[in-house]
Amino acid sequence: MADPTQQIANDYELLYVKARALGFTEAEIAVLPSVKDLHRKSSNKILPALCVLLLLFGAAVAFGCAYGVQRLRDSPDDFKLLAKKMGYTAEDRCFLENYEFIADMMRPVVNCDICRNVSSVGRVGSLSQDVFMEKYAFTGTLLVVTDAMANWTASKHFSFDYFKKLYGKDSPNVRGGGGEECQFFPYQTNFQTLGDVFRMSKERRSGVKGKPWYIGWSNCDTRVANELRKHYAKPYFLPDDVESSKTDWIFMGSPGYGANMHIDAVGRVSWQAQVLGEKVWVLVPPPECYYECSHARHDVLLRTGDMLVVDTNKWFHETKVTSKDISMTIGSEFE
Repeated sequence: MADPTQQIANDYELLYVKARALGFTEAEIAVLPSVKDLHRKSSNKILPALCVLLLLFGAAVAFGCAYGVQRLRDSPDDFKLLAKKMGYTAEDRCFLENYEFIADMMRPVVNCDICRNVSSVGRVGSLSQDVFMEKYAFTGTLLVVTDAMANWTASKHFSFDYFKKLYGKDSPNVRGGGGEECQFFPYQTNFQTLGDVFRMSKERRSGVKGKPWYIGWSNCDTRVANELRKHYAKPYFLPDDVESSKTDWIFMGSPGYGANMHIDAVGRVSWQAQVLGEKVWVLVPPPECYYECSHARHDVLLRTGDMLVVDTNKWFHETKVTSKDISMTIGSEFE
């Protein structure tokens, strides 16, 4: 029979990770009714049978959610219909956050080799393609490549004003509503489109005045992509037979802000190039690896010119801009 004390500890760990993924602080988590309930159960030594009953109920709900999520992924029309019934549009931030939360719960179990016996994140340069493919590419191992952007000109040309001028007013990214290929992530801001971002005041965008901000988007504008890629290229450590995604991601924000703890569902490994400023990545193994990995958290500082290789489908992650100026990151997936 399962140890109820151990089960409570496991339940708390799962609850903690999910709450952090939704943006709760540790202080806020401590006063959550569910957390207080777990503390009460621990002190009262609840019956193991009750634990089993709750787990069986949770498994039934999980199966239903997993089936529903897969159906939604397979049918965009069903996705929009569910959003409408919940009182949202399919692009509404509140609906997307709840949909992603369910999807996070239904993700595949991770092989804990990605974090077992890993005490720190390696930083390397002059990385050969053979070594990268053998040790890092698809192993889930975290890696910072310090010279991956050595021949790029992105850091010299990219800026808030550069993007604002390049995208203009008619880009599908700026207008919004361009479908799955034109995703926009407002994170903890009130922006709805990239156009909203470009209309903010100079004081706010620099972080001098007003609320801090951090956003991301997938570039779906072919004209813009052709121009941007004049200033960066496929990382030198990726062999020719490794395919990169056609869509690149851009993340930008002011000092002191970043993305909440979350996990992705993009299905591929990615590289994240720190083009401007500095940003800290906090990387946490999934809860199923909590007892197998001695280091439950890795804080990785990326300076301008650094590139992080990470499987964001396996590592929970959050970011925070630590530089005094704006941070800008270009990311892409490969397989």
